[in-house]
Amino acid sequence: MMAVLFSWLAGLLFGVGLILAGMANPAKVLGFLDLAGAWDPSLALVMGGAIALGLGAFTLAKRRTRSLLGLPMQLPSNRKIDRRLMLGSVLFGIGWGLAGICPGPALVLVGAGEGKGVLFVLAMLFGMALFEVLERRHQAKAHAARTSC
Repeated sequence: MMAVLFSWLAGLLFGVGLILAGMANPAKVLGFLDLAGAWDPSLALVMGGAIALGLGAFTLAKRRTRSLLGLPMQLPSNRKIDRRLMLGSVLFGIGWGLAGICPGPALVLVGAGEGKGVLFVLAMLFGMALFEVLERRHQAKAHAARTSC
């Protein structure tokens, strides 16, 4: 029960932080991404602060086997940079640049009743479903190729 409560509080804090930082405002995000025009560098400070905080938190977390709530520590272990990661990063960047929205702020916008956020989340869910279909097809072909040898 405590884990659920702290998860909810962490999500609430994250959402409030996104609002205060301007990350839930697509116009502000697009201003940050417009390097050749009226560039707004303020989100670079937000990102820098988030990176510094995350770096410190992950450094401490790597030293632990259990969280502060006593749950097993589950950190990512894959450090491989491959074609799939690069393609996903490019697609994410294109979507962010076109919409001025990324997944976290999209959920904030949905919570605020903004149509842009709803449309973005629907498109994001469609993209996730499409990935799952393509991934299953890819795995089935790979399995068939291994078993036919």
